[in-house]
Amino acid sequence: MTRHARFARLVDMRHLLAAPLLALFCAAALAQAAPEANSPTAPVTATAPATATPKPATAQPVAVERLVLFSRPIFTFRGAFMGVSAPDRAKRAHARIRDQLELVGPHAVSLKEDTFGIEVRIDGATSFVVTAGDLDPAREDTLEQAAQRAASALAVAIKESAESRNLEALTRALALAMAGTGLYAGLVWVAARARRVLARQLIAATTLHSAKLHVGGMALLQRDRISRVVRAMLTLVYRLLVLLMTLEWVSFVLRSFPFTRAWGESLNGYLLSLAAPVFMAAAGAVPQLLVALLIFYIAYLVTQALERFLTNVQSGAMKLHWLDADVVAPTQRIAKVVIWLFALAMAYPYLPGSDTEAFKGLSVLVGLMLSLGASSLVGQGASGLILTYGRAFRKGDYVRIANEEGTVTEMGIFTTRIRTGLGEELTISNASILGATTKNYSRTVKGRGFVIDTTVSIGYDTPWRQVHAMLIEAAARTDGLAPDPAPRTRAMLLSALHANIQDVFNENGVQIMSPHYFADPAQAKVVPPEKWQGGPAGAG
Repeated sequence: MTRHARFARLVDMRHLLAAPLLALFCAAALAQAAPEANSPTAPVTATAPATATPKPATAQPVAVERLVLFSRPIFTFRGAFMGVSAPDRAKRAHARIRDQLELVGPHAVSLKEDTFGIEVRIDGATSFVVTAGDLDPAREDTLEQAAQRAASALAVAIKESAESRNLEALTRALALAMAGTGLYAGLVWVAARARRVLARQLIAATTLHSAKLHVGGMALLQRDRISRVVRAMLTLVYRLLVLLMTLEWVSFVLRSFPFTRAWGESLNGYLLSLAAPVFMAAAGAVPQLLVALLIFYIAYLVTQALERFLTNVQSGAMKLHWLDADVVAPTQRIAKVVIWLFALAMAYPYLPGSDTEAFKGLSVLVGLMLSLGASSLVGQGASGLILTYGRAFRKGDYVRIANEEGTVTEMGIFTTRIRTGLGEELTISNASILGATTKNYSRTVKGRGFVIDTTVSIGYDTPWRQVHAMLIEAAARTDGLAPDPAPRTRAMLLSALHANIQDVFNENGVQIMSPHYFADPAQAKVVPPEKWQGGPAGAG
């Protein structure tokens, strides 16, 4: 068989086996087009020479050319040799190696030093020469190291060339690629199923715990939003995982075949170069992250102990003169917030990335936004604290706030809710409550209940004793009115004073015309002493 016939047969076999993997080859284009590692020059191909990174204006750019065999980079020529430029040296070396591989033999690679550099040989015949002008300044390699690396790459390429002509090896590679594809499909299925299971469990757990998160009587998290956030996060993690598995599968399939193995190795190396810094940074952050977690755990233990302590106070098992049972709940919430804020401040320096400029800038931005936008929120919270610890009223009290009247149903940091007699629930901001006059009808009543009062207008010609007795009888007939406690001292003194005023004026025949006086009546509006005990007053 002639040289051209064997070469044509090799090309046909490659095209036949490469057709099903066309999509994989496109995915590996990134690895094929990646610049040579640690090289300051731009990558070039055997047919497209390029120049090195521009040097100062006084230096001329040096042409470089990379020798590629079976998709594997062998060596990069960086200088001329005996009047032959680097691109021509690469073309000649490529043609020379192809001719040498057509010959029968073991195709063993060896090195030999000569006057001009180190020769890279196949079966004792020179393929190309590595000279001092070909060394990469960025790598700081010696001439022997550069030649040895080129010889190793050439040996691998020759081995892959022989393997690509072996039908048994190609069949084994195809079976291996199919097995890897099956494993990839199974892992993707497991990841999809795990995402669904985790979504159900995490949504149930977050929904359960979010119901306990309240600030000022308002829920911090809503169930529908929690579900969307959890599903979005799991979907993001799932897609990243599938992307990584897909890239690794593509790399594995490419590395299974000899004529695409270099692409697979390049792609895998590219992924490792991206992942290595991430994993190294994560490993370096573990000690500080453990310190931060320890601080948060201590804060959790402190909040649990505080919760048990305040629960005993609220239940009456423990008495504190400076803390009433009705303010235990807001005190507990405030104390938890303070403890967690203090823990966050202590753990902040140990959080990964806290010392970066981006993290510091974001912290300043968030602080500025809170400072500008939370002034009214802080004012509302301060008003809520004043109302809570000033004890103007408490839950269950019947109050009148400005023009609204009802029973206090909830006291929060920012708002207070009252329910009117018509069943309406009113939400009033604490700042407006603090700036208005509040009447508490339940403060002087023992237990549940409240004080009520009414006003009636009676003419001065009616005996006040009779009116007094009728009002007491009307109160006695009303269900729900308690006979105890008695009116306060000031109210009783005012009542006695008003009674004596009426008696003295009646004894002297002087009628009382206040508060509205228009004209003298035809008959004086006075009550003679003989009629003072009439009606219910005389019966009593």
